[in-house]
Amino acid sequence: MTTGIYCRPDCRSRKPGRVNTRFFDDWQSAERAGYRPCKRCRPRGDDGEVLIIQQLCETIDRAEETPSLAMLAEGTGLSPERLRRLFRMRLGVSPREYARARRRRRLRGALAASSSVTEAFYEAGYGGSSRFYEDDGLGLGMKPDRYRRGGEGETIAFLIVDSPLGRMLVARTGKGVCAIDFGASDAELEAGLRRRFRRANVRSEDDGPGWREVIEAIVSMIEQPGRMEAFPLDIRGTVFEERVWHSLKKIPCGETRSYGEIAKAIGAPSAVRAVAGACARNPLLLAIPCHRVVRGDGSTGGYRAGAGRKARILDNERRVAKGRG
Repeated sequence: MTTGIYCRPDCRSRKPGRVNTRFFDDWQSAERAGYRPCKRCRPRGDDGEVLIIQQLCETIDRAEETPSLAMLAEGTGLSPERLRRLFRMRLGVSPREYARARRRRRLRGALAASSSVTEAFYEAGYGGSSRFYEDDGLGLGMKPDRYRRGGEGETIAFLIVDSPLGRMLVARTGKGVCAIDFGASDAELEAGLRRRFRRANVRSEDDGPGWREVIEAIVSMIEQPGRMEAFPLDIRGTVFEERVWHSLKKIPCGETRSYGEIAKAIGAPSAVRAVAGACARNPLLLAIPCHRVVRGDGSTGGYRAGAGRKARILDNERRVAKGRG
């Protein structure tokens, strides 16, 4: 009682005298009585940590201004640094990154519903346009007023060609290639692109400047695995997705990783399903090699362009890597 800390019965810390000891049925009761959890034996366990993260996420979601790390740590029994590490371990992002992603998501909804960009900024919690550009300026992948109109005014040029893996769609903006996909039909590929950029000026471009070089570079990634893309990319994803995609680009040609291994690599070992979701939403097949991520038992697993294509790509990469060795 003298320390104000509660522990597991088997904690290795020095035991207090019986007269100074209180017993509780669970950690929740101990905390309601005003005690803090021991940092050594972590009496809350995994369930307690999950509850803490859930409560902190709710706090961030409700707050108009992003709470500081110190404010979030108050009442949890954790130091700000320990809290940051726990948050990243459980969710794959820091509290600040989570807050930015949530605010960005609110902005997307507000831009679609509001009559003006300025109104959307305030509804999303930015407090004005300057805060948005300081904090999240590139998060939408396009200017806010253009995003509000569903990409209206932005030009997305695309080309569908034959490739060693069948029909292939490549799309680009003024920043770079924003989509690489494979499908059974041209209509299916084009429909998927138009759904993503529902109000943009999406147009087929059979012979624009630089297309030949881009197509040749992508085909060479199929025929000569391991080559890095020789063209600019326009990557658009959440904070978590982009962390996953960055990790995927580190997997050597000819090797694979499990979803669990990727989750550990980004510091979020419990976020296996979220990693799988980020792989499924990868817009740039081959350039971001989500095909190198397999199930924990070593089986191929899913792939947006089809399991057959995934197996074929992996077989080719193993063959080429073995030849180089």
